[in-house]
Amino acid sequence: MKAPRVTDTTLRDGSHAMRHQFTVEQVRAIVKALDDAGVPVIEVTHGDGLAGSSIQYGFSGTSEMDLIEEARKVTTRAKIFALLLPGIGTRKELKEAIERGIQGVRIATQCTEADISEQHFGMAKEMGLEAVGFLMMAHMVPPEKLVEQGLLMEQYGADCVYVVDSAGAMLPNDAAARVKALKSNLKCQVGYHAHNNLGLAVGNTLAALDAGADQIDGTLRGLGAGAGNAPTELLVAALDKLGLNPGIDVFKLLDAAEFVVAPMMPFQPMPDRDAIAIGYAGVYSTFLLHAKRLGEQYGVDPLDILVELGRRKAVAGQEDWILDVTLDLANAQKETAT
Repeated sequence: MKAPRVTDTTLRDGSHAMRHQFTVEQVRAIVKALDDAGVPVIEVTHGDGLAGSSIQYGFSGTSEMDLIEEARKVTTRAKIFALLLPGIGTRKELKEAIERGIQGVRIATQCTEADISEQHFGMAKEMGLEAVGFLMMAHMVPPEKLVEQGLLMEQYGADCVYVVDSAGAMLPNDAAARVKALKSNLKCQVGYHAHNNLGLAVGNTLAALDAGADQIDGTLRGLGAGAGNAPTELLVAALDKLGLNPGIDVFKLLDAAEFVVAPMMPFQPMPDRDAIAIGYAGVYSTFLLHAKRLGEQYGVDPLDILVELGRRKAVAGQEDWILDVTLDLANAQKETAT
């Protein structure tokens, strides 16, 4: 194994748990703490990427462009990245994000739809950005299929392609097999992004590293969608014990997690009943809070909603389907009761 590059995505994936309500002051505090600890890359965007603020995904409390600008003002060493999902973010938002200070973009597609990202990678490289590919819901296809999609992103200009366990559904051997397959077939770097729905985010990330991953992700205190992400402070502590610390101050990260992020968190993401169901059923992690909210509104067990979404193989971008499933289940309950 070699020391990986670490990206902290508290201010993007963590946005889901915060219901996209990060303030300028919170962004300043988190970025300053991460930068001071030596984290090399910090991702700042709405949880669903540039232009994600909407009725479908959830409105931002503060413009993501303002948050990006403040993040760039605060950082002295770290690079500021944004996330872009083709079909949500466009050239217009990417151009503005560059003007506000981003130095790289992570372009995310469903693991079978890399072909929709060609123009976005071209745009990113044309604008002088580092471009990273995100193959979401990567548990849904075998390693050889993921390789086909990764090769497309590499062809389009990706500097790194990530195996993204959006559902937190992978076991360590799943993570390792996918990373190893990409490393064996791609010339660009390979990354791994974990969710903790089965309690395996850190273990899966270490398995991915053992398989050759060049880049890994985390969030402070695991703040993120579903049961959260691999905690950045835990990952770096483990890397340090393995002799693979890329130059990040472990104790400054511990302080950042405990004294900066923890006090602002509405709850601690963890593998509770419903989050485990997400990992078990292979459902997109961001669906969790939507399912809980709609379940309470319509008197339907969120567990039933999530399991049915898994049966229907719902993926990112199908948030409207959560309401459809909830209403179907609510109607079925009424019919059973009568």
